Amino acid sequence: MINLKNMNEEEIKIFTKDNKVITLKELFERKEEARKQLASLPFEEKIKILISLQELACSWGEKQDVIIWRL
Repeated sequence: MINLKNMNEEEIKIFTKDNKVITLKELFERKEEARKQLASLPFEEKIKILISLQELACSWGEKQDVIIWRL
């Protein structure tokens, strides 16, 4: 078992889905950058994204109680 408490962010390596290796620090930096980009989107675009997530939950997640907004 790996003890993560004694490791710093530069020592922890993560394999991405395209087989690249990044550090935990890079992961959090990329997450913060993505959050800033999403925050800067226009409100209408955020609503479109929400609707696509509702559709995904309904079809892929087989959730029958999901309400999909209509524009």
